[in-house]
Amino acid sequence: MKAITIHQPWATLIALGEKEFETRGWRTKYRGELAIHAGKKVDKDACKQEPFRSVLAKYGLTADDLPTGAIVATCLITECLQVKVHSGVYALAGDSNHRIEGNEYAFGWYELGRFAWKLTNVKQIERISARGKQGLWNWNE
Repeated sequence: MKAITIHQPWATLIALGEKEFETRGWRTKYRGELAIHAGKKVDKDACKQEPFRSVLAKYGLTADDLPTGAIVATCLITECLQVKVHSGVYALAGDSNHRIEGNEYAFGWYELGRFAWKLTNVKQIERISARGKQGLWNWNE
């Protein structure tokens, strides 16, 4: 299965179903199963800011509770949409101008030309220790 390493709190937000798009500076043609690996880095400042703080608190979590160095979820990559409009409040991505706003917008980096990978069928799993890598990498369960 392919995997991607994501810093915290973003990996947990995906695992909890609170983040639908992963934003990257590069396009992927890959479609299919993807393991979400929580990297070793936790952005504690982000965890203290809204809407991160309140969304994590909804699950009883703070920065100190977030797992690192582990696979935390599986999902499917179903689309890769290029950001066409970035207003500072919302983004439009893909040929259909999918509107991204609210918490989803706050949880990503939607500058012009970047890519929003649509993640579906997210399943949070028991943590499985794994060493992360850059880019998409192969994870052997």
